[in-house]
Amino acid sequence: MRSNRILSAALVACGAIGLSTSAYATNGYQLIGIGAYQKGMGGAVTANPGSAMTAVTNPAGMAAIGNRGDFSTEFFHTERTADFSDTDAESRDVVDQGGDSVDSDTENYGVPAVGWTAPVSEGSDFYFGGGAFGTAGLGADYGQTRFGADTQNPGSFGGMDFTGFSSISFFQMAPTLAWNATERLKLGVAANMDYQLVSFRQQLNAGINPTGPNGNLNPGGNAGPIGFSNPQTGQNTFLNFDLGNTAPTFGFGLSLGALYEINEMWTVGVSYKSPQEFAESEYNLREGDIQNFPDGNGGLVTSKAGTYEMDLDYPQQAALGVKFTPTDRLNVSADIKWINWSDTLDDLEVTGDFQVGRASPDGTPTPNQNAGNDTSGNAALDPGWDDQIVYAIGVDYAVIPDKLNLRAGYNYAETPIEKDDVFSNIVLPAMVEQHLSLGATYVINDSWDVSFAYMKAFENDETGSGDIPDSLTARGFGEDSRANIDLSETTYTVNLGYRF
Repeated sequence: MRSNRILSAALVACGAIGLSTSAYATNGYQLIGIGAYQKGMGGAVTANPGSAMTAVTNPAGMAAIGNRGDFSTEFFHTERTADFSDTDAESRDVVDQGGDSVDSDTENYGVPAVGWTAPVSEGSDFYFGGGAFGTAGLGADYGQTRFGADTQNPGSFGGMDFTGFSSISFFQMAPTLAWNATERLKLGVAANMDYQLVSFRQQLNAGINPTGPNGNLNPGGNAGPIGFSNPQTGQNTFLNFDLGNTAPTFGFGLSLGALYEINEMWTVGVSYKSPQEFAESEYNLREGDIQNFPDGNGGLVTSKAGTYEMDLDYPQQAALGVKFTPTDRLNVSADIKWINWSDTLDDLEVTGDFQVGRASPDGTPTPNQNAGNDTSGNAALDPGWDDQIVYAIGVDYAVIPDKLNLRAGYNYAETPIEKDDVFSNIVLPAMVEQHLSLGATYVINDSWDVSFAYMKAFENDETGSGDIPDSLTARGFGEDSRANIDLSETTYTVNLGYRF
């Protein structure tokens, strides 16, 4: 009966997760850990599972933690800034040419998760469990701000205002089967069922005409009324990218894991998560919702009214972990993980029936200004993300055995965004690298325990250099945006555990 009650509560919580929205980031846009236990260990849990959230990190751990359910909620606070005051990319000296700095309007998010596991029958070596987890997300919401005001500098975006918004929310259900293959070896597999919400919007509105006598863009010119009127907004829009709505999609994948206890002091763990394959997100766009946007091959594209698609999958990853237990009260664990971001967020484009060329004063496209060059005919976001190698270490110490444990963790991964991709990631600021965490678990009675965790992701930033797309530099802009993006995070997590 107890296991039935846990399963019912888990299913209710899963439904609540489906109604949640989120936008956050840590390792790229993946959380370093799910729930208070994993967070307190800095994500070093591949060989040291500790809670039912192991279903999404190492499914073999479901056979190691005993009969339990975990219910987690995380308060996630972010601080994100886009600074267009023209910071020099090399010296970092501020060269104020009239641009402004803007903070993201959205700062606080809730991240829910629930997991459970139990033997398939009394005395069985097979464990079944799973749950639903908010595991990843990213976003920003920047109000209108001056991108640059120096209209005499050919390398600036003089006289333009920027607005931008993004939201990627990723939720995963992970029905899991784990097996005590031997006294020392545990194996596990999870069938991942994913739900993703994606939306983007960014716009540069111009106040002067950046066109020269040959029709190319000339940021230093002032040749009269601007030639980029948006037929939907009536604004003088230089560049527009508005997907118009949030598109939900479903995806599927597989996770595999193993735990092997070498002896009483050492345990190793490995896990692999396949690429999570999603159907293409569909967006119904109006004429000009995407306007004068780079196509990745030196051209510009403008949308006609119709249906457009974007294919954003979730990357494969692999992890190796080790746990060292020198005494009954102390264990230390360490992980190394590879996340294949370059497969999903290096090249990213919107496909559909685009007109190739920039918009004329009445909003209709004109012939491409780089005639003779190949054009893809698609709008290329192309964030240019690199793969990440994540290093994590965690320490767990029983201050009062079977009653109170304290934890500390550290997690590091180099940002996937380099200076030559800043312009393409102003609304995707996945910049943090270093994470420090603290945690604790207090056992209330034979059934219940409560865990807490605090995490600080220290501020990191990047300034754009060589990041302006070729389709814009070919029309008179300099190669460096000199935009500075940064991110820092603070999280608080509470987890209720129930043993049955």
